[in-house]
Amino acid sequence: MDRRRAELGEYMHHEIGANKFYQDFILGVTIEGLRDTAGGIAGAMTGAAPESIHQVVLGIAPCNGALLMHDGQRNAPYNLGLRSVLFALATGNTTILKGSEYTPRCYWAIYDVLREAGLPDGCLNLLFHSPAEAASTIDSLVSHPLVKKINFTGSTGVGRIISATAGKHLKPVLMELGGKASAIVLKDADLEQAARHCVQGAFLNAGQICMSTERIIVHESIASEFQDLLGHVIRKNFGTAHDTPAVVTSASASRNRDLISDAISKGAHQVKIFGDEHAHETETKMRPVVLGNVKKNMDIYSQESFGPSVSLFTFQTHREALDLANDTEYGLTASIFSKDLKAAFDLANDLESGAVHINSMTVHDESSLPHGGVKDSGFGRFNGSQGLDEFLYYKTVTWME
Repeated sequence: MDRRRAELGEYMHHEIGANKFYQDFILGVTIEGLRDTAGGIAGAMTGAAPESIHQVVLGIAPCNGALLMHDGQRNAPYNLGLRSVLFALATGNTTILKGSEYTPRCYWAIYDVLREAGLPDGCLNLLFHSPAEAASTIDSLVSHPLVKKINFTGSTGVGRIISATAGKHLKPVLMELGGKASAIVLKDADLEQAARHCVQGAFLNAGQICMSTERIIVHESIASEFQDLLGHVIRKNFGTAHDTPAVVTSASASRNRDLISDAISKGAHQVKIFGDEHAHETETKMRPVVLGNVKKNMDIYSQESFGPSVSLFTFQTHREALDLANDTEYGLTASIFSKDLKAAFDLANDLESGAVHINSMTVHDESSLPHGGVKDSGFGRFNGSQGLDEFLYYKTVTWME
């Protein structure tokens, strides 16, 4: 995979519009994950006797919106696609990877890289289907008696359907679903650092990441200064037509514009960032949007935008910041910016989130750290020894003479 970086990056560019920075980011995370998992297999599976494997595992890559309800577009095909099967393969299971028709070359490349590396035929089985066949295909796969476990990365709506189907057949599922990540900026934070990370977290890959920052919650005493810095960083990184964030489809752009219009019609305001807020925009390109005065009656308050927009809030007390960050059905990741490590850890302890990153952006995924959510962001964990354990089960065997 490392040797084929340029080729694999081109697939991402053509299929999801990924720029060079995002190509390198995703390929770097994916390659690190491969190496870390390979290095950790022997030490991770311990016990008096080897744990038993599930035998056949179904990995459902994130689906397109036409498949089952409204799922997110394919934002990180190598990382998410490989992760769907890597831990299952590492523990000795046969796998089925259901790819996305939005990124067929990327998913084929996952298969081809593993084939080239020597994975025996039949261990990884790659499957595609048309949007019209989605429901029947997934139902057939989940219900098949040889499929023992299902893992899915995608939207909460589709996750509910797959989980319900698996429940009918009493099959375990591993799910990493949507997010509504908050970044909390305390009054003692390094504001330049916080602004940089909040911009990266909100607008990397046009905000099309389940860990993307959707709410920035800033202490009111520094809100004005922070907003100015935020605007400066956005203009520096997204000021040209070439740098304008691109979403995967025009439908995604329309949905984001509708969320923004709904909020503004109900009293929110768009923070002035550019001289012409709509310059360089096309059907699939949107300039970054920062909204203020967002309230609970606005769709964007509760819905995952999965696009290049972020909402700015202020707080006076830590309790207010926590209440805002936790006021969501999701709980995948969060950030806290502060020079006071104790205060940050105290807040992290009370955040309803699968991960909290202190002084770094919400988009943070390391191969050695367990990754997953709480609440409607899913259950179970990828990565590390916990990721391997997901695809094993413990069998008690006793012996008597």
